[in-house]
Amino acid sequence: MTRTPTRAVIVVQLLALAAAAVLAVWRAPGASWDPAVLAILLVLAIASDLLRIEVRADRVYVSASFLAIITAAVFLGETPAAVIGVATILVSWARERYRADYLLINAVTYAWFPLIAGIAFHEVVDAASISNTDFSFYLLVFAVFVIGLLIDFSVIAVHASWEERGRFAAKVRTALVPILPSELASAGLTVAIAVSYVQVGVASLAMFAAVVLVFQYLVRGLLVSQERAEELELRARQLAGFQVALLSALVRTLDLRDKMTARHSAAVARYSREIATQAGLSEEEQDLVHSAGLLHDIGKFILPDSVLKSGRRKLTEEEWREIKKHPYEGARIVSQIDGYQPVGEIILAHHERIDGKGYPRGLAGEDIPLLARIISIADTYDVMTARDTYREPVSSFEAVVELQRVAGTQLDERFVEAFVEVLDGKDLAYKHGEDADFEAELALDKRIHDYVGVGAGATDRAPLSA
Repeated sequence: MTRTPTRAVIVVQLLALAAAAVLAVWRAPGASWDPAVLAILLVLAIASDLLRIEVRADRVYVSASFLAIITAAVFLGETPAAVIGVATILVSWARERYRADYLLINAVTYAWFPLIAGIAFHEVVDAASISNTDFSFYLLVFAVFVIGLLIDFSVIAVHASWEERGRFAAKVRTALVPILPSELASAGLTVAIAVSYVQVGVASLAMFAAVVLVFQYLVRGLLVSQERAEELELRARQLAGFQVALLSALVRTLDLRDKMTARHSAAVARYSREIATQAGLSEEEQDLVHSAGLLHDIGKFILPDSVLKSGRRKLTEEEWREIKKHPYEGARIVSQIDGYQPVGEIILAHHERIDGKGYPRGLAGEDIPLLARIISIADTYDVMTARDTYREPVSSFEAVVELQRVAGTQLDERFVEAFVEVLDGKDLAYKHGEDADFEAELALDKRIHDYVGVGAGATDRAPLSA
């Protein structure tokens, strides 16, 4: 049987909340109120709390809101961090309308641990004259995260133990220990965010926030699906969505090594879809060839920089052998994703030729997958016309003449003519792929949504936040 908080307990909690408010106001003038940073961390904290993950302990949840609040305490100060903490609790309560006494203890906790953590951090930094370029600065970020976690857990666990007539040690064993590895990982992630923010600025903060929210959304769904046997299909789709995000990250990483990769991939994807549409292929085939176009060069990830950045020099026979492996490697990577096996088949064949002189399998004519023949045309054209390739670009007209010359031997004549019709009347930026945007073509949010589907419904239990 649980206890109901007495009037004396409620008064103590209200006094604690009032004291936190007074302290926050007193410390506010010394805080930084950078609107961009404040907004990003506030959105991260609230959104992450709404997507929080339930652990095995009863009525205890974890989310990245703690990460956002500690980051705010470090870079903005204790008062903005406390504001973010209390705002997060209020939004969560407004959505779920759980018991008022739970709201009160959560508000007290999320007001005090940012204040204590922030004050402790800045007092040590000032006293020891620690710069944000010092290694000790980031050790201190890690330590403050752990201190804040212990304060947060202790207040909630003591309250829950009193209410349930249980033992604090039991709460530590059943609630803290299971989440400790993930929370220490979150502490490490907070340090990584701090390093990135110091070196890059607010843009890196926004990127980390987006990645964390996507990852938490997927993990939360995975955990729910593990508890519900009838939702195993949903779990697979969520994992696939995360893998699609990882594929996009691989392409972006490859682009850092070879600056043409992302733009080229976007151009090939766009041209391929247009060719398929012009040729009267189905919408499903249009989507499939578009996805293959985005990922057709992902196998180049295995190439050493000496080959990838070879420029216009003549490649050695050994280097050519390495290059000819990239369709196979790309197909191998992509085919690991549930539902992407057809994309892998297209990638594997996109350097085959109609006359059988292509690679890696020497397929000819109709043996080459239909959509791979389209990718080959778009790829060949963009390499010839783009100004960021490792060869002297030619005009769109010259490229079209060359495509028509090799139609029937290297390329599929039907799709070459369809592409000529697509290019007719297009502007110069389109013809040279200059306005091709990888992010726009990728449409990552939509792809993840398509794989994830509708998430599980929210619990109707009132949570104590931790």
